[in-house]
Amino acid sequence: MRSTAHPTQYWHPLNDGRVQCDLCPRFCKLKEGQRGLCYIRGNHQGQIKLYSWGRSSGFCIDPIEKKPLNHYYPGEPILSFGTAGCNLNCKFCQNWDISKSRDTDILAKNALPEQLAKTALKNNCLGVAFTYNDPVIFMEYALDVADACHELGLKTVAVTAGYICEEPRKTFFSAMDAANIDLKSFSESFYKKICGGSLSSVLDTLLHLRFETKTWFEITNLIIPGMNDSDQELEQMCRWIVSELGHDIPIHFSAFHPDYKMRDIPPTQASTLSRARKIALNCGINFAYTGNIHDAVGGSTFCSYCGVLLIERDWYQLGHWSLNETGKCQNCGTPLAGVFNSTPGKWGRKRVMLTI
Repeated sequence: MRSTAHPTQYWHPLNDGRVQCDLCPRFCKLKEGQRGLCYIRGNHQGQIKLYSWGRSSGFCIDPIEKKPLNHYYPGEPILSFGTAGCNLNCKFCQNWDISKSRDTDILAKNALPEQLAKTALKNNCLGVAFTYNDPVIFMEYALDVADACHELGLKTVAVTAGYICEEPRKTFFSAMDAANIDLKSFSESFYKKICGGSLSSVLDTLLHLRFETKTWFEITNLIIPGMNDSDQELEQMCRWIVSELGHDIPIHFSAFHPDYKMRDIPPTQASTLSRARKIALNCGINFAYTGNIHDAVGGSTFCSYCGVLLIERDWYQLGHWSLNETGKCQNCGTPLAGVFNSTPGKWGRKRVMLTI
């Protein structure tokens, strides 16, 4: 097993003896032995090292739709895992027990990249998804896993908030076949006060994915009652997506539940998600979905031209399928944006925990 203090690339020494991490816009300046806000990167002997290489908080086979990705090999299973820590400080974090963990001893020590790739292959998974906590903070580990996956013909998926600097952004997403970007709000004030980050950096990531990569990506917006759910903000966000990214980037509106430091806010009502979906469609987004609620219409995919049902979803269970072998609508021949097999996957809604 390699040392848990694994070398990293994006940092530089300062004149006062500290070292600056250049991975994300936080630019943590650390003395010897200090760790950044993410906690898993720190100053070790005058260099920024990663403390979670080869270690994971758990493994699970999920449906790809759970990431969520509705336009990337629907119905296929994917091996999901994360580590610990996060480079944002969202007060509403829904995975705070992992992302806010300050104890790397909770991480398993048997998660080498080759083992992960072979486990995904053995279990007939599409590939590996980096999720549960943000993979940009364990970038070097994720890249090594991605290399191992690609050698076996497997795919890689990043579920991330996209809070990363320009140069590491290029390196990270060059190894990702697909991604879901968590666009938490369309307000700089929200990002600063609620997440401890910046909206502009995330928008830069979305633009990079759209125009400088071949990575398929979708967007998730977690809607919090009274915080980021106004018609004005939702419309502003959706109009930006259409004008800057195009009509065909799917967006998922997800339901908040009270957690971490925001337990006094009520859960998101299904009607709020449906309202957000309607706003997105009215703004010209072709594919808008509701998440974390039972909504067969809001979870299904319809042709952007003729409106016919293309992919029926009941939670994560696929039903009616009306795509031809080339990923086009069987009714009118309009191509469906995304990446598809000639037939749907059959994994269903199963969630299988693994020990590696």
